[in-house]
Amino acid sequence: MFLLTTWKCINRTLGKGALLLTAILISACSDGSRDEKVTTDAVTVDNGAQVQLNGSGASFPFPIYAKWFRDFSRSETGVQVNYQPKGSSAGIQDFIAGVVDFAASDAAMTESEIAEVTQGVVLLPVTAGEVVLAYNLEGVDELKLPRDVYPEIFLGKIDHWQDPRIIAANPNVVLPDSAITVVTRADASGTSYVFSGHLSAINDNFQSAVGQSTTPNWPGGANFVSAPKNDGIAAEVRQTPGAIGYVTYGVAKLTDLPVARLENKVGNFVSPGPAAGGAALANAQFPAGTLPGNNAPNLIAWVPDPTGNNAYPIVSFTWLLVYVDQDNDKAAAMRRLVDYVLSDEAQAEANALGYIPLPQNVREKVREAAQFIK
Repeated sequence: MFLLTTWKCINRTLGKGALLLTAILISACSDGSRDEKVTTDAVTVDNGAQVQLNGSGASFPFPIYAKWFRDFSRSETGVQVNYQPKGSSAGIQDFIAGVVDFAASDAAMTESEIAEVTQGVVLLPVTAGEVVLAYNLEGVDELKLPRDVYPEIFLGKIDHWQDPRIIAANPNVVLPDSAITVVTRADASGTSYVFSGHLSAINDNFQSAVGQSTTPNWPGGANFVSAPKNDGIAAEVRQTPGAIGYVTYGVAKLTDLPVARLENKVGNFVSPGPAAGGAALANAQFPAGTLPGNNAPNLIAWVPDPTGNNAYPIVSFTWLLVYVDQDNDKAAAMRRLVDYVLSDEAQAEANALGYIPLPQNVREKVREAAQFIK
């Protein structure tokens, strides 16, 4: 009930203007009894803590991180967690530079990036989510997009809503006689990395022309526009009739944007959601061995094109990046934070906010890896 009320309050607060997916709105819609310092792009809770954990990075998991970090800071005596959702690539660079205590990334880290972290790094998948295609088509409550169509939209090859292939997949839908406006990320992004990786896996033309990247070289043209962060894309889609853009399911859910049903590998059109995302994650296989430079287990796994009748096709873990060697007090606080976000209570909240609760076996792997934080 609290989360439903929160979403309604957020939607009332947003109206038709900019989308502020932030802790300030969640706090404003709850009890309002705490003394909080928050901005529109960060979560900060002032509890007079002796230990502060400052992080930055992915906007993909920000709605759930905002709640987790706020609640942990309120309940944990002497520890305060601050987080700025500036994008996965920016978070990785902050982490390498040592200007944060932890970071978050949907793109994990490359071996070369890991090698730059002299203190050593542990990568911990603490939640997972789906990348969805949100759209703005008046009167269209359900839209199906085949797997040979939506990559072509993001290649600029299909640029009109009455393209015969879209009409064929939606015979009972009145599609507008208008151009498609494609909204992409303006900043380096783990969401872009996951989305472009999926498109590359299912479409050879996309692989050769664009490929997988945190900063894909989109075709451009008059029908392509860009916006920063997930909430920026959501705002652009909402205010642009005929637009389509990629955001996380959690952001689409919180902002009440319709999303397309996508054709998966076995030919079924699937809507995103916890069950469909969980079916996709069932395909994940963690590699054997350890991360380069230390003995922490390698928990980097990708599912670019999941199998399964009910699997949603675009799904990914998202990772916390934590130093192996650090201040003892901060290391202990970080281990407690990891325990908290892996708890049954915290993982149950992921479902309500549009994320995928981690299976118990994955949580155990993460708990074991967190012991390398010293």
